[in-house]
Amino acid sequence: MTKDLDINIDRNGPISVVHVSGDIDLKSSPELRATILDLFENRRQERVILNLAGVHYIDSSGVASLVEGLQEAKKRNARFILCALNEAPRHVLELTRLTKVFEVAPSLEEALK
Repeated sequence: MTKDLDINIDRNGPISVVHVSGDIDLKSSPELRATILDLFENRRQERVILNLAGVHYIDSSGVASLVEGLQEAKKRNARFILCALNEAPRHVLELTRLTKVFEVAPSLEEALK
């Protein structure tokens, strides 16, 4: 049973914090992907912080959406930061060795520094 994804965005000039809660899976990852890409492509954000404190599950389609966001950030010389990873999403990113590719912060406060 999938918990619907809830996405809230706090924008402060060139920085956006995307608060995500729920499961990031095949059903919900297109919405997250669209949100992230919109912030880089249309809103020209210099830093997008993905607060994943409310996410307890992510599948391969969710990981693919995060990778697309990272690629878009690099293309635009922007920063894409994941923060507040719970155990299961952190484990998925560690297994795929993506914790070495993404900028990961332990908390939102650290990501905002």
